[in-house]
This record gives sequence, C-alpha cells and structure tokens, in this order.
Amino acid sequence: ALWPAAAVEVYTAKEVNAVNGTNLRLKCTFSSTSPISPNLAVTWNFQPEDLSSHEPVFRYLKEPYAPPAGRFKERVTWDGNIERQDASILLWNLQPTDNGTFSCQVSNPPDFYGTIGEVRLRVVQKVHLSEIHFLAVAIGSACVLMVVVVTAVIICRHRRKKAEEKGIEVADTEL
Repeated sequence: ALWPAAAVEVYTAKEVNAVNGTNLRLKCTFSSTSPISPNLAVTWNFQPEDLSSHEPVFRYLKEPYAPPAGRFKERVTWDGNIERQDASILLWNLQPTDNGTFSCQVSNPPDFYGTIGEVRLRVVQKVHLSEIHFLAVAIGSACVLMVVVVTAVIICRHRRKKAEEKGIEVADTEL
C-alpha cells in the first residue's frame, strides 16, 4: 500500500522590483498537511545572477537566526509569523548586488518535502510607473477636480445669495 505523501507547499511572488537603497519585504507563505510543529524550520537562500554559489540569507528554527556573516549580515530581519503560516523576511538597504533569486524553504515535521518558493529580485535605480500608479493618479485627480467643482458651486451660490440680499435691501430703501 502507498502512504499519501506529506508535503509543505510554499508560496512566493515570481518576481519583484525594488528601488536601490530601499527596504523590501520578501513575502513567503506556506501550507502544511500537518499541524505546525515546534520543530518547524524556515531557510532562506540567495542565488546571485552570476550563478555563483548559494548564500544563506536567514534561518528560523524555534526562533529567528540572522546570518553571522556574508552580504546580508545586519541587513535582514524576520518579518514572519509562524502561527499565520508566514515565513517572510525584510531586506534592508537594497543594492544592485542583491539582484538574483531568493528561495524560501519550509519543513514542518513530519512534512519535510514540498515546494520551494523562489522569487527573483531586481534592484532598479528608479521606479517605473505601472498601471497601478496611473490608476492612483487618475483617482487622485478626479477627487481634486470634484473638490474644486463643489467649492466653486458653493462660492457661486454664496455670492448670488449676497447679491439677492443686496437687491432686496436696495429695493427696501427706495420705498
């Protein structure tokens, strides 16, 4: 008889872009066929674009462990929540040398094997306007235009009312 395979599924974005010098949350979530184990482990690794050897980025085993050496020393912190099946990290002060692929692997005994989440990071000098930026500008402009129109209507009505009151005053004084 075959036993069903126990596995951990890991989910990440396929690719993210970030601006040089900024911070970035690399999101990694997971699901497991078993309840969360006290021996759950999360391992983040980095593969540079030049395909040189993998570098450790971060490790979690009962508590977070930042790397003691390497390019990410003092530039990475734990930003996950195991109870919420979140194994995310935060990278600080991104640099062009951070271009490459980050992998997030989770083992939750007895679920040891499963998918490995991989996200490709591209550090850019400037942000290129995306569709969401255009949408935000369009909505913001529409809101500003509505405020201007409403203000203009209120001012026109206020002035018309004052003019009508003056007209009534002039008519009263002529009688």
